[in-house]
Parts: sequence; structure tokens; C-alpha cells
Amino acid sequence: MRYYARKFAFYLVALWAALTLNFFIPRLMPGNPVDILMAKLSQRGGTVDPSARRAYELLLGGNTGDSLFQQYLSYLGNMFRGELGVSVSNFPAPVSDIIAEALPWTLMLVGIATFLSFVFGIVLGTFVGWRRGTWLDSLVPATTVLAAVPYFWLALILVALLSSAWGWFPLQGGYDVILSPGWNADFIGSAIYYGTLPALTIVISSVGGWLLGMRNMMVSATAEDYVLTARAKGLRDSRIMIKYAARNAVLPSVAGFAISLGFVVSGSIVTEQVFSYPGIGSKLLQAVQNNDYALMQGIFLVITVAVLGANLVVDLLYAVIDPRTRVSG
Repeated sequence: MRYYARKFAFYLVALWAALTLNFFIPRLMPGNPVDILMAKLSQRGGTVDPSARRAYELLLGGNTGDSLFQQYLSYLGNMFRGELGVSVSNFPAPVSDIIAEALPWTLMLVGIATFLSFVFGIVLGTFVGWRRGTWLDSLVPATTVLAAVPYFWLALILVALLSSAWGWFPLQGGYDVILSPGWNADFIGSAIYYGTLPALTIVISSVGGWLLGMRNMMVSATAEDYVLTARAKGLRDSRIMIKYAARNAVLPSVAGFAISLGFVVSGSIVTEQVFSYPGIGSKLLQAVQNNDYALMQGIFLVITVAVLGANLVVDLLYAVIDPRTRVSG
């Protein structure tokens, strides 16, 4: 129990530190969200009196006249109540509504693509590591080269070939604009069709890392005494590979996969920009461009909670899978 208590205490402190940085970092950036909103209103021909500006300052959490410490306490209270404020770049939409609208797109696209790349990489890495020195090892340089290619360049190449030249997939968007979003077969099929090319880009660029890591761990595992003992007992190679070598070799990859799932929430800004995909990454870029403090903080809060939650799950699972971790911790 002490092990679990220490883990929970550590992640609570980490969450507080992340929330604190989330508050101060946007305020160190030049500009003010209220000034941006006032400029937008002026461009539309409107005039803003001081009372209206004061109301917007109170609404958006800008320079309200309170001390920075008072703003910080107010910010923490709002975060724990789930009140994320109002977005400047999408005024007057609440930040929570914007995140709720964009987050499912990112979770489905990046989450499924990350899972597929992990599965493919682990399976291929298991066979390559088990049969090291054979022709299967030639897969490793090919996949690592793809992983080293700049992500935006790979995405543009796939768009040029599969969309522009061959017309297999649409150039941009998350679904056919003539359809109304909803849980029906037409819309779901359209979303899958539009998301296939971005997902393929993610899988191609990331599967090499999982393959290389699993291959190296398999090479180390096959040299361990328990594998040699299993072979001496005359067990089948397939059983030794899966039950003995792969079961132990996959542990570091499981940790990396859980951590990568936490970062799935942040999406891929490059992917969503190249394919004009309506995910959380494009909303984050929009918030940074407009000094939208509330939207930036809301998105960072979701990312922080997701990453810390994934790390906590990994630590707890490690204590179950490998009791030595719990004893040493």
C-alpha cells in the first residue's frame, strides 16, 4: 500500500506543478486576449466603451486588476470546478464546448493509428528479434528510415501520390461536408474514409520505432538463462518465443505505449494542418496564434491529465506485471 500511496502522492504533486506552469506560461507571452478581442470588434466597425472592456476582462480572465496571486487562486478554483472560460478565437463559445467538439476526432484518428502502429511494430519486432541475422533483419533499416523522414514531408508525399495523382483518398477535411455529423452509417463511413490517409501517415512514421525497440529487447531476452532453460527442456520454439522471450521483452514497449496514449490527446498538429483535419491540434495552434489564454490552458489541462493518467496506469500495471518493481519501489 505504501508503494501505491507514494505513486498517487507523486502524481498529485506533478498535476499541481503542471497546472501552475499552465497558468504562468501563457501570461509570459506578449499580448493580451482582451486587446485581441477588442481589435476584432473594432475591425467589424463596432465601438467598445470602457465598461464593455471591463466586462470582457472579467469574462476572459485577462488583466482584471487583481494581483497575479489572486488570479492564480481563481484559476485553480475554476479548473477544479471544470470552468475553463470563454475562447477568444471562437468567441463566445465556452472552451469546454470547443474541446468536447474537437477531442473525439483526435482520439479516433491518432488513438487508432497509434494502436495499430504499436501492434504492427511489436509483432514484427518479435519475429525479427527471434530470427535475428536472417533476411527479416532487412526490415529494420527500411522502417527506421521511414521513421527518420520529416513527418510533414511524408504526409505531403502521401497526399501528392494517393490523393492528387491517384485519387484514392480526399485531399483534406474530416468528413464529407454535405453530410450532417451524427451516429449514422453514412457519416461514420465518411469519417473513416477521410481519416484513412492521415492515419496511414502516422502508422508509417511510427511503426519503425516500435519494431526496432522490440527487436532489440527480443535479442537480449533470447540470451537470458530462462530461454536457454526452456530450450533445454525441449519446448516448442513458438511457445518459447511468445511465453518466455516476448512476454518479458514487451514490458518496456508497454510502458512506452501507455505514455504515447497520453500524448494521443494532444493530437498531431502537423497531421491536422496538412490534412485540414478538425482535431485538437488545430485548435491548439489557433489558440497560440490568437493568444487565447483560456483555450490554451484548457487544452494543456486535458493533455496534462491524459499524460499523467497514462503514466500512473503504467506504474500501477508494472507493479502487477513485475512484482520486483513494487518491492524495489
